[in-house]
Amino acid sequence: MDALRERAREQLRLLQEGAAEIITDDELLNKLERSLRTGVPLRVKLGADPSAPDLHLGHAVVLRKLRQFQDLGHRVIFLIGDFTGMIGDPTGRSETRKPLTVQEIEANAESYKKQIFKLLDPGRTEIRFNSEWLGRMNFAEVIHLTAQYTVARILERDDFQKRYKERRPIGVHEFLYPLVQGYDSVVLEADVELGGTDQKFNLLVGRELQRAHGQEPQVALITSLLEGTDGVEKMSKSLNNYIGIDEPAREIYGKTMSIPDSLIVKYAELAAGMSAEEVTAIRRALEAGTLHPRTAKAGVGKAIVSLSHGPQAAEEAATEFDRIFREKGLPDDLEVFVVASLPVSEHIAVDVQADAQAGMAIPLVWLIKESGGTKSISQARRLIRQGGVSLDGDVVRDEHFRVSMDREHLLRVGKRFFRRIKLSTQ
Repeated sequence: MDALRERAREQLRLLQEGAAEIITDDELLNKLERSLRTGVPLRVKLGADPSAPDLHLGHAVVLRKLRQFQDLGHRVIFLIGDFTGMIGDPTGRSETRKPLTVQEIEANAESYKKQIFKLLDPGRTEIRFNSEWLGRMNFAEVIHLTAQYTVARILERDDFQKRYKERRPIGVHEFLYPLVQGYDSVVLEADVELGGTDQKFNLLVGRELQRAHGQEPQVALITSLLEGTDGVEKMSKSLNNYIGIDEPAREIYGKTMSIPDSLIVKYAELAAGMSAEEVTAIRRALEAGTLHPRTAKAGVGKAIVSLSHGPQAAEEAATEFDRIFREKGLPDDLEVFVVASLPVSEHIAVDVQADAQAGMAIPLVWLIKESGGTKSISQARRLIRQGGVSLDGDVVRDEHFRVSMDREHLLRVGKRFFRRIKLSTQ
């Protein structure tokens, strides 16, 4: 029995690495020991709202923790909240979030399913959709569920509390979100549920609802949130500070090389899959000045790329990065953006200069956005003003600059985005 307890303690120590909080450690230790004694794997749940089609390193933090559970022999339930997605998670929101359509949810869910197995073991992963049970609930059952939690407890959530004090609208349906997420744990009989620090309230509701249904409450394993490449905000697609796990290897590596030095250790710990010993060694070497931040970032970048693309792709990405930024070369597979039609936008006055010699003059901001350099015209203008755009090797600072399309051009946006620009001959 003592040997089983010690094995359970070893598993607990592994699972504690990179976790912001476990509620509670003792409960998890007891569950791990019971699993070793009975041979019955724990049921470990992660819920994902299909609110965006792509997963990034912020999601990978919790997915890697799930993989640790799998490697210890436990069963992972990846729950796609296709039903709760129609409510919209109010977590961290200052206003009511627009619910997703059924079509958006289905498309995003399919994308999620393809991406999670870059990190999870398919043989130990059970994919479920909460519409299986929530979609069948009748109104009487919904009322019974709402009776198991109070409005006062719901209003303890920071986002609800703030909006209530500021007299911002809160839809009644938003109160249902933590309840139905907690009810998911009841239906799935989850032993453990994972989530970021912004999901703590929802995870604790699940514990309370399980108690109300006579179940042993799940352990809430809460992971730290990962800041994006800007070093300030939580990694998010909407803030364009993310590193997608399904992006090309060179993009993942290049974006990692752009993070602030202050995030090197955190990325090593949360995103790169490095051991506690490796992370400690990096931290100490950086503090002692015996490891250059750029060298440390290169090691972290290769580790991150290796997780989703393999070691060879990581080495190739690093070599390509060095060739571009040390030798001022260009990517081997430089993408081409073909201008097939004239820009039409209410934000850009179209002025076509067309004659046999000059061809067409296209607004540079339009070329930047349409070729994928930015997500918006306003962002393109801001980058130009900041000196972050060059054309044919020359920095352009005039946001009204127009590009004559009588020949091909080399466009560079920021440090890593390159495109050859050419006019369609069709």
